Amino acid sequence: MDRRDGAGNRGRSYARGNGRGRVCQGRCEGRGCPSTQPSPSTASAASAAAVIPSAAPPIVGTCPNMCPATERAQRERLRDLAMFERASSDPMRTSHSLAVKKFCRTISSTSIQASDIRPLPVLRETMDYLLHLLNSSEYPFEIVHDFIFDRTRSVRQDLSIQNLVNDQAIHIYEDVIKFHILSHQRLARSCQDSDASSLCYLNTEQMMKCLLSLFDMYHTIHKINSQSNKESEYYSFFVLLHLGCKIPKMANSLSFWYSQLPASIVRSKEMIFARTILRCYHLGNFKRFFCMIAAEATELQLCLLEPFLNEVRARALMYFNHSGYKLQHHPLTHLSDILMIEELELEDLCRVCGLEISRSGDTKAFAPKQTTFSLPTLLSKSSGIYISREIER
Repeated sequence: MDRRDGAGNRGRSYARGNGRGRVCQGRCEGRGCPSTQPSPSTASAASAAAVIPSAAPPIVGTCPNMCPATERAQRERLRDLAMFERASSDPMRTSHSLAVKKFCRTISSTSIQASDIRPLPVLRETMDYLLHLLNSSEYPFEIVHDFIFDRTRSVRQDLSIQNLVNDQAIHIYEDVIKFHILSHQRLARSCQDSDASSLCYLNTEQMMKCLLSLFDMYHTIHKINSQSNKESEYYSFFVLLHLGCKIPKMANSLSFWYSQLPASIVRSKEMIFARTILRCYHLGNFKRFFCMIAAEATELQLCLLEPFLNEVRARALMYFNHSGYKLQHHPLTHLSDILMIEELELEDLCRVCGLEISRSGDTKAFAPKQTTFSLPTLLSKSSGIYISREIER
């Protein structure tokens, strides 16, 4: 199957006016772009695709459908319809209930028409439709992800063009981030080739951009004494992403970032959980690390953490290998309880790390001080990464 069909040709821009009057490439997403020093009030007003600043009031969208009629007709002519948009699988025919507006990397400020921009109720309807597709089993998840990935960027773009910052817009952003977190988990489970790895990277990158934009929106609504009831959890996601060590380094420490947050956020149970998890990781308190996740993580926090767990387990094996005496072996049964992983999967992980497993009767164990141990650069994400809440703690 051609992935470009499923993605709706994500890399191609849909622009009017034959490309005239284009402005700079949209490096920033939503209302913010990743910063080396993120704060709750990150100064960012750039849209998902840059638009020339204007003193005129923001456009108020009037498009009644998920995709403007003019774009729908043009994409039918160009056979530029994703698998989910084709009526009766016809690559040249769609409908207003199937087509979803594509993300446009470059936009001409003179070509933006109110009829091409979706108002808030339509954006809400579009977001609900896209989230419904997330559960589709008709196509491989990578195909589903590519389509929703592009169309949610378009949703954010329409929000930005209209300068919409209110409770409804924030709810849409929170749902976009929810999509990226669920994708973060599912892509990691199938991340066995370079193509899937690039999808994981792009998904994490967009998640970070959305979070920083969302923090800006939170800061804005605070000025009118409004607040989302999900703020604490979404701030905690930013902290938990630091487990992966693959996000841009911050100019200042997380401690400085915490000091910029409202006290109510810092003291919330979600943020206390995230900060404790990060502290346990750095201190090597792996038993508490896994027990806390199993007992206290929200569903989305668990999804976000899951792809990092084998990395943490490999680091724990390094600690166990360096500790103890050569004659004092570490039974895999005991370690599997601490690291909350099936014993067979732990055995596979030990072998990937270069540890030799010995057997005595029914007991498998490894001796410490093995010089062949090394932290693997690539770990399997398809097994041993789900924490069962039924495991005895």
